[in-house]
Amino acid sequence: MENKHLHFNTSIGVKKPENIRNKDQACPFCFREQLTDLIAVDGPIILLKNKYPVLENAYQTVLIETDDCHAELSTYTKAHLHKLIRFGIKHWLDMEETGEYQSVIFFKNHGPLSGGTLAHPHMQIIGLHDIDYKEKVSQEMFEGMVIDESTEARFTLSTKPRVGFYEFNIEMGDSSYQELFSEYLQTAVHYILNHFPFKATSYNVFFHHIDRKIYAKVVPRFVTTPLYIGYGLPQVPNNLEWMASEVKRIYFS
Repeated sequence: MENKHLHFNTSIGVKKPENIRNKDQACPFCFREQLTDLIAVDGPIILLKNKYPVLENAYQTVLIETDDCHAELSTYTKAHLHKLIRFGIKHWLDMEETGEYQSVIFFKNHGPLSGGTLAHPHMQIIGLHDIDYKEKVSQEMFEGMVIDESTEARFTLSTKPRVGFYEFNIEMGDSSYQELFSEYLQTAVHYILNHFPFKATSYNVFFHHIDRKIYAKVVPRFVTTPLYIGYGLPQVPNNLEWMASEVKRIYFS
């Protein structure tokens, strides 16, 4: 029988440090000399095996984005932004190409409502041995109102969001890294944290590799609507055109 659920090991889960809410908890990523099981290092960027592999039948890695615990993706210099996203995409696609996994997921949590536990900027790359995440992906979830585009990359606001309300999509071909892809990603995150019509402190970034394209879906996080939790019904707000034009006005005019 095909497995459709990830299995979470609670005995490992209870040991994970948490400092997004508990500010007294020391940050393990700040003690770089004590980090173990390093896979790759590029200056302040480190990829290592996850010390708390809570998902069963999966290979879990953590990508520490910077040595600055108080930094955040929206404030990175362009040089660091490109180094980071290029590094992350390379190791994600390299893991895919090993053929050892049904699929490999690459994502980022930020803020108390994102599902993350540590405040230090990081992402995760996880190889799933028996689940193909792409079976749950439809092309329409990347459709949207164009905010900006070029031959290198495209930036849209979803008209058929996966979970509901506001989801930003960035896309590029998978043949080569395009700097505009990361700059659109940074713009989406900056807008969410600084100009969103409701106070937003949390977001997720989900990367997808579908049909020779790489997508980043950037989702501001609030309490999830009960209509989606209970019935899987996404809601589409009636002010998408306004938000798309606001992002254009602030960043591209």
